Parts: sequence; structure tokens; C-alpha cells
Amino acid sequence: MQKIEPIISDRFYHIYNRGINGENLFAGEDNYFHFLRLYDKFIHPIADTYAWVLMPNHFHLLVRIKEEKEFDFTNPDRASNSIGAPNLTGFQNLSGLKPPFQHFSNLFNAYTKAFNKRHARHGALFERPFKRKLITDKDYLRQAVMYIHNNPIHHGFCDHPLGYPWSSYAACVSVKPTRLHRKEVLEWFDDRANFIAMHRRSIDREKIEQWLKI
Repeated sequence: MQKIEPIISDRFYHIYNRGINGENLFAGEDNYFHFLRLYDKFIHPIADTYAWVLMPNHFHLLVRIKEEKEFDFTNPDRASNSIGAPNLTGFQNLSGLKPPFQHFSNLFNAYTKAFNKRHARHGALFERPFKRKLITDKDYLRQAVMYIHNNPIHHGFCDHPLGYPWSSYAACVSVKPTRLHRKEVLEWFDDRANFIAMHRRSIDREKIEQWLKI
């Protein structure tokens, strides 16, 4: 049985999960947008986001859990600096300090409730517990970013990361304001040009998936 990583402040995690029994998590554009709205509400206050992708039946996130003193429950005017998706409303205030894993559970529970109501279904939507992998090595941070952004290519949705709308790749190469930690991501690749060039290279998916135990 795979060990379940605890979620600790000031640590990087690759967080990922899929629909229960392989079911789709997203049936249309409105589902993707709603998940990202809830992500802004529940996760942005307690975690910094470095990369993400939403696939029809699974997702990947690369985050750093904030220290408690960094938790931010203020409400921004607009979400023009969201994590990369357009036209999101600002996240709402949350009350109380809950452990970080609880915020992720609240996200998945809130999304499941809305998805079930929208699509007239019942029961669990996500596999439990949600998967997470602690990352302590800079090389694996780079590998995780490329793995996440190239996921749509691997699954045949596009030929280039820019061809898939539900990931952070476009926000990384854009100059538009974003709450995604783009500056740090580009620094891991030295600069924007190298970030783009390295995303064109093949990555050892088997090695990464073995490490993640996907």
C-alpha cells in the first residue's frame, strides 16, 4: 500500500488524482471554470501554485504549502491575477485555520457536490485519498512542471502545450498578471526561452510515473 504523504508547510508537492472508476471529472467548459473558481477559493489562501493541468478524468497540481503566517484570506478586487484561467471571480473569505489537507478536501467535496447536481449523479467523484508527492529536488521540480504541461500531448489532445486551454503553460509564457508563481518557475529553467525549449524535449514519463507511483 502506498504511503500517504503528510502535507507540511513550506514544502513542495505534486498533487494529483483521477475520477473514481476512471469517470470524467469535467464534462464541459463550465466544469473546468467552476473547479478553478473553487481552487481560487479554497487553495490559493494556503498554497502557492507553480503548475497545473486539468484533464477530462484527472488533474495535476504543483504547489508549495504556505507557512501559516503567509495564509491570505483577503478578497482581491478581481481575479485578473488568477492562476492562469480567464474570467474567474475572486476567492471568498474563509473562516478559521484548518490543516492544509482539509482545504484540498473541501475543494474536492465542494466540486463533487456541484458536479453531481449539474449532472444528476450521486456519490463520490474523486478517488480517495487524493494523491500527493513531496518534492525536495530542484530537478524534479523542473521535471514535474514539464510532465504536467505535456500531459495533454501524451494523452493525444494536442501537439503543443499551447494547444490545450486547461493548463498553466500559457500563463507561464505570457506577460499578463497572474497569481501563478511564474517568475520562480521560469527561474528554475533559467529563463523563458529555455523554459519553452525544454518543454519541446521528450521527458522520461516512465521514470516520473514510477517515482509518483501512478
